[in-house]
Amino acid sequence: VSRITYTLSALGYLLYDKDLGRYSLGPATVALGYSALSSSAVVHVARPLMQPLADLTGAAVALGTRDSLNMVYLANCRSESLVTLRLNPGSYLPIWKTSMGLAYAAALSPEERARLVEALQEAEPDRAAMIGAAIDDAIAQYADKGYVTSFGAWHSYIHAVGVPFRPSDGSPLVAITCGGIGEIITEERAHAEIGPALVAMVKALGRELEGNPG
Repeated sequence: VSRITYTLSALGYLLYDKDLGRYSLGPATVALGYSALSSSAVVHVARPLMQPLADLTGAAVALGTRDSLNMVYLANCRSESLVTLRLNPGSYLPIWKTSMGLAYAAALSPEERARLVEALQEAEPDRAAMIGAAIDDAIAQYADKGYVTSFGAWHSYIHAVGVPFRPSDGSPLVAITCGGIGEIITEERAHAEIGPALVAMVKALGRELEGNPG
């Protein structure tokens, strides 16, 4: 471990604080993360489609994927509204409590989803039934409507809609969400406007990535 931390410090990936005797992430790590994001075709093409939806809804539109038992933001677009979600790329969200995580889970193969559910339930055994019910509901919503909703499950005041997207080039499965406070994204508006808009945006994203914007 000492050899590894020494090497990472020498390369700028870790910074060592002598007074505290602790390491923190260095600037090279930040640069590496932004380099990975900038090289993602999905993020590059999705952002120009996400911002108009954020402006239209007055909410925040985000794109993320799974990292272990959480979802991580890869891109985020906000409206000019004074009241909006202030999460940024690199932010982590729980899978089974958020529309991003539930949309992601709903689009997995049955085998992949079963492994994910098992891991989530092992991590929170006292909530195993709630986890299973939330993901079963997400599967039903996605099959019926093409999108997934979450109203107050993560935080009581946050409502969000999520749609999964699997790039045709073999890139990892991602999910795109539109979320905000309940006063802005009411349940009625989520179903009447935002859900269909997200589904249309994901279809446009697929066409753009295939070189057929239409």
